Amino acid sequence: MESTERRVSLFLPCLADMFYPRIGTDTVRILKRAGFAVSYPRRQTCCGQPAMNVGLAGAARAMARRFIRVFESAPVVVCPSGSCVLTVRQHYPELFRDEPGWRQRARALGEKTFELTDFLVNRAQAVDLKARYEARATLHDSCHPLRGLGLKDEPRRLLAQVEGLELVEMPEAEVCCGFGGSFMARFGELSAAMAHQKIDQAAATGAEVLILTEPGCLLNVDSALRSRRRETLRAVHLTEILAGGWEEGRV
Repeated sequence: MESTERRVSLFLPCLADMFYPRIGTDTVRILKRAGFAVSYPRRQTCCGQPAMNVGLAGAARAMARRFIRVFESAPVVVCPSGSCVLTVRQHYPELFRDEPGWRQRARALGEKTFELTDFLVNRAQAVDLKARYEARATLHDSCHPLRGLGLKDEPRRLLAQVEGLELVEMPEAEVCCGFGGSFMARFGELSAAMAHQKIDQAAATGAEVLILTEPGCLLNVDSALRSRRRETLRAVHLTEILAGGWEEGRV
């Protein structure tokens, strides 16, 4: 990428903002480490996915319009959540199918909005971030990045370059962890059972750390882990691994 293109805007998902703010700070550090200047538009709010998922199309369109206004002037938008990126890329044009002007603006924004691992591997060619993280770990493939965006190898290519990290594959890594947005709230017992199954499969590999790429999946699995008070497995977002080993202030 040319020097004039080495600027990105960060879109931080709601769950990261509210529950795991470290995901945001780690993402900034990662992007800076990869050589990018990062801006954070403070007027940003939810992309509208939760409203869309429960059928509130009008509310979803209102939030989508705000999102477009906030980010459409950005050279590139990067987000540590494939679920939110899928909303912008795929669902925004659907929301505005009867409004040609907004549909075109939505498509233009979707073309320059990237999930973090997609951006680093396929756009920036920044695979080796000189990260260090001493642990035996396993990776869960979250549904939206995998099935919606086709991202399977990208996180693994990044993790393969992390010094000290031993990545082992777990059985059924592609099976849903039970989050599913409102599914977690509406079908709590089933969601929790799926999360516990995911934890059992991860623990069976001997891993100390279960890596997830979605804040929502992290919330669901982390909640299940906290109910298992003697569980030694930790759940972390991918950004914590990729930002590992750097001294504060020297990114």
